[in-house]
Amino acid sequence: MRIGALEAGGTKMVCAVGDEWGTITERIQIPTTTPEETIGAMTAWFRNQNIDALGIGCFGPIDLRRTSDTYGYITTTPKPGWAWCDMAGTFERELKVPVGFDTDVNASVLGEVTFGQAKGMQTVLYVTVGTGIGLGIYVNGMLHHGILHPEAGHVLLNVHPEDHWKCRCPYHPNCFEGLACGPAIEERWGKRAEELRDHPKVWQMEAYYIAQALMDYICILSPEKVILGGGVMKQQQLFPLIRSEVDRLMNSYLEVEQMHHLDAYIVPESLNGDQGILGCLRLGMMELER
Repeated sequence: MRIGALEAGGTKMVCAVGDEWGTITERIQIPTTTPEETIGAMTAWFRNQNIDALGIGCFGPIDLRRTSDTYGYITTTPKPGWAWCDMAGTFERELKVPVGFDTDVNASVLGEVTFGQAKGMQTVLYVTVGTGIGLGIYVNGMLHHGILHPEAGHVLLNVHPEDHWKCRCPYHPNCFEGLACGPAIEERWGKRAEELRDHPKVWQMEAYYIAQALMDYICILSPEKVILGGGVMKQQQLFPLIRSEVDRLMNSYLEVEQMHHLDAYIVPESLNGDQGILGCLRLGMMELER
């Protein structure tokens, strides 16, 4: 079986072909320019790959309601030219194969529960902290959808008492994404995250924000594992700080085994950056099974 996988990002599109066991045999990257140019290049490439199905993990917001007239569309994205772009439908028409479609972060959590460290678990969270902040939710053995899809980067947080910088979110004065995403770090401190590695105050403040959000997610969704990915989380010094802050905030409220082993509970991604593309493989397989 040959399954196509498309990790659709605002900067680049990663196209791959693999099998049901998670073995990637072909892969290319295509810059994200206009929909016509980018989708044209991707459909041309996949057309030559003889695939049986395609899975797409896409930047958003996107429409995941199968009864909707705009199912499979990117909807109100600020990315020029991409608002109301029919992603799933276009690939289905051009390639004549079933197309699975979900958010990029749901693809990532699906990759981890199918091929990675969360295999066999029923409720898992994947949080990406990078240019934006997103949450992939796999709950009771299924990807979570609702009226839209989780927009957990916009949960509201307490502002750090020493943080006098203005939240960069245009909608909320104190949301997770606006306070803790990669561009927020750069604007607040005047340097990119990778240039601030040896500045403890930067990471203590970042952990303060990430831990608040994780506590909310953990209390609401009761995940068996919390996986953190994205560009900011390449700063490995963050993990012990986040675990310590989660422990402080929980204050022994949840007396479960995971709270006593946070180093195995709040963890980095496990698939060498391929969790998204592997999740897209699984989305394609799921659509073929439907």
